[in-house]
Amino acid sequence: MSDTPQGTRPVDPPPALSGLRCLVLGGSGFLGLNLCNRLAEAGAEVTCFSRSHTQPALLDRRVARVTGQFADRLAIANAVDCQDVVFHLIAGSIPESSNRDPSAELAATPIATLHLLEICRSARIRKLVFASSGGAIYGVPGAIPIPERAPTDPISAYGIGKLMIEKALLLYRHLHGIDYQILRIANPYGRFQLGAKHQGLIGSYIHRVLTDQPLEVWGTGEVVRDFLHIDDVSDAFLAAVTYDGPHKVLNVGSGVGLSVNRIIAALEAAFGRDRLPCVYKPSRAADVPANVLDTALVRSELGWQPRVALRAGLVDTIAWMRAYLADAAGQHRET
Repeated sequence: MSDTPQGTRPVDPPPALSGLRCLVLGGSGFLGLNLCNRLAEAGAEVTCFSRSHTQPALLDRRVARVTGQFADRLAIANAVDCQDVVFHLIAGSIPESSNRDPSAELAATPIATLHLLEICRSARIRKLVFASSGGAIYGVPGAIPIPERAPTDPISAYGIGKLMIEKALLLYRHLHGIDYQILRIANPYGRFQLGAKHQGLIGSYIHRVLTDQPLEVWGTGEVVRDFLHIDDVSDAFLAAVTYDGPHKVLNVGSGVGLSVNRIIAALEAAFGRDRLPCVYKPSRAADVPANVLDTALVRSELGWQPRVALRAGLVDTIAWMRAYLADAAGQHRET
C-alpha cells in the first residue's frame, strides 16, 4: 500500500534541513508519522520517539525508531542527546476526555515537558518546536478569525495543559536562552489519521463511512471549525525550523470556517453519496461554538500558506483510508 498522496505533495523543503538531526517526540501519532516522513524526504536525520510503534509500515525506512515513555527522564535524555532540533508533539488526551480528570491531565504532559526542557538545556539543542492547539487554547473567542494576541481562556484541561507548556517555553527562553517555536494548529486531517479513536472529526467521519457506521453529530452540526490538510501542517513545521523572526507563537490553519454540516456535505460529494446517515447527540461542554484562526502572521513570517484544497484533501484521505482498511482486512484474513 502506498502512502504517497496523489496531487497533494508539498513544495520543496528548505535545503537547510539536509543533515539536520531531528527528534520527533510522539512520532508514531498522526502528526508525528507525517512529520517524520517529510523530514526524511527533506534529507534530515530523523529519530521517532514513541511509547509504541504500532504502525511501523507507515514510517519511512530512513527514520530511526526509539521506544520509551515521555515521563522516563533517562529515555528522553538518551533520545535528545546529539540532536539539533526537537519536535514536541506529545499530548495528554483530547479536549472532551481531558475534562473528566483535569488533575491527571495537568500532572502528566506539562510536568514531563519541564523535565524535557531541562534536558534540552543541558544538551544545548538548537531549537524546540511545539505543536500547540489553535482549537483549544483560545476558548470561546471574542471575534473571528482569532489572532495570536487574542485572550487564551481554554475551556478544557487539554487546552490548559497546552497553555502551561507554552508558558514553560517562554520561561526557559528567558532563563536559559532556549530557542523555540510554537505552532497553534487548527484541525488537521489526512493520511495516517486512523479515525477510530474520535481524534479528528474528518478522519473519524471517513472511517465511519467506510465501516458502514452513521456519523456522530454533537449538537445541531452548526459548530464551526478550521480544517487543514496534514501536508500543509508538515510544511509549517519544516518552515518553523529555520525561522529566526521575533514571533514565537504562530497560528497554523486554513483561515476558513466550516460548520460540521458543511463538512458532511463535502464528504457526501467526495464519496459520491446523496446522503450520509447521521446520529445527533447532545452538545459537549468542551466544544466552543466557533474557532477559525487568523493566519496573516504565519503567512507573512514563514512565507507559508495552505495549498491543499478541501475537495482534493478529502478525496486523497478517503483513498488512503480505504486502502489502509483493505490492507488491514487482508492481513487479518491471513492470520
